Amino acid sequence: MRFAGIVALPLVFLAFLFINSCEGPRGPAGADGKDGTNGTNGTDANETCKTCHNPNDVDRIKIEFQFSKHEYGEAAFEEAGNTSCAVCHTQQGFLYVVQNNVPSTFTLNAGTGKYSNSYATISSQALGEIGCGTCHASTHTTYGAADTVLTTNAAVAMNMWKGNKTINLAQDNGRSNLCIKCHQPRPMTKSTTLSNGDIVNYDSLALDPNRMFYDSTTGASNTHTYPSYRMHVHYGVVGAVFAGMGGVEFTGSKTVQSSTHTSVASCQDCHMATVSGRGGGHTFMVQGNFNGCNTSGCHTGVSSSNSTLWTNPRNTIKGLLNTLATKINAAGGGTPILHADSDTETNLWAGLTTGNWDGYLNIYDPSSNPGGAWRNPNPSGSWTQAQKDANLALPKFPSLKYVQVGAMINFQFALREASLGIHNYKYSEALLTNTIEKMTDAGF
Repeated sequence: MRFAGIVALPLVFLAFLFINSCEGPRGPAGADGKDGTNGTNGTDANETCKTCHNPNDVDRIKIEFQFSKHEYGEAAFEEAGNTSCAVCHTQQGFLYVVQNNVPSTFTLNAGTGKYSNSYATISSQALGEIGCGTCHASTHTTYGAADTVLTTNAAVAMNMWKGNKTINLAQDNGRSNLCIKCHQPRPMTKSTTLSNGDIVNYDSLALDPNRMFYDSTTGASNTHTYPSYRMHVHYGVVGAVFAGMGGVEFTGSKTVQSSTHTSVASCQDCHMATVSGRGGGHTFMVQGNFNGCNTSGCHTGVSSSNSTLWTNPRNTIKGLLNTLATKINAAGGGTPILHADSDTETNLWAGLTTGNWDGYLNIYDPSSNPGGAWRNPNPSGSWTQAQKDANLALPKFPSLKYVQVGAMINFQFALREASLGIHNYKYSEALLTNTIEKMTDAGF
């Protein structure tokens, strides 16, 4: 029995192999089964691009931007490598201070006893023309609306005050803060050769107006800041004026306050309004374009001929600027100490005053102002002998009191914001009116 079982097992296995290896011809195909559920449609790559890259969006913005001063790029080339100027004049410099939260402070070197401005980029990032990525943070990350998020909308610590005063225009989700990050005055500093390089505190100019700032008889400056052609607050004053802060705020008949624009409007409301002519959109131009004014919740009927909202306030500020310029120039005894330039290519503020003043002082500088009428009280050692001789042949620049320096600063603030008060009429009017009163009290 055991032997028979052993023999039977291989026979069964062989039979199994035989049956499985002898497959007959294939029969006819069966009916198709039901279709499965359709998958979710994908998105064509080109269609995604067209969401933005079409004549009504990015292409239009690119054309608008070509008319913007931001796009010109001259300053980006001029200031490339300059770690202090590049924070606003180059894309990478700006992104560096934003991304690294660089403080707007001054740092004291314990070894030298000198201050230096901490608000700077590094040399490897001091380059690049202003472009889309300067203001828009994450281009082509989500391929949607989120890609247009701004690089910053944080409150801006003012460098001119060593970060001790802050501008925060919170309306419109803080978008104005992006603009003000660069459109703010630069600090006026003391000489690092004659002093410690710290800032000149504007509050002191207002609190002690009759103190001597610069004495021409001795050539000494109590603040160790010598008058020069470029003794000024730079060009980006408009952010400070719009915010209603930063000037030398003398007391007087006018309360220092701001217009409604400061708390309600944003830079973009007017400078990026619906395009009209050369103004609006990403041109950032506003001249001749009143679309941002004539919107729901703002104004109606604003135009260049509107006396209440345009011509009258602008004429008032122009008149105050002319009056203050006369008082500032009185120090020269008949020769203006302010610099005038009627060329609209070189003077951005030509026509805003009767004298076409540009805010500079008419002091000799062989490179910047070779036709200056006044002797430079602090000539550079790098000048040639001929330049030094030319400087010495000029009359001494007159002495200046704190009130006069404050008047020059406020004149620059109200002139270089460039709208003749439209940005913040109440603040400009108060600065100019109170300054004129202080100058009158001082005998000018």
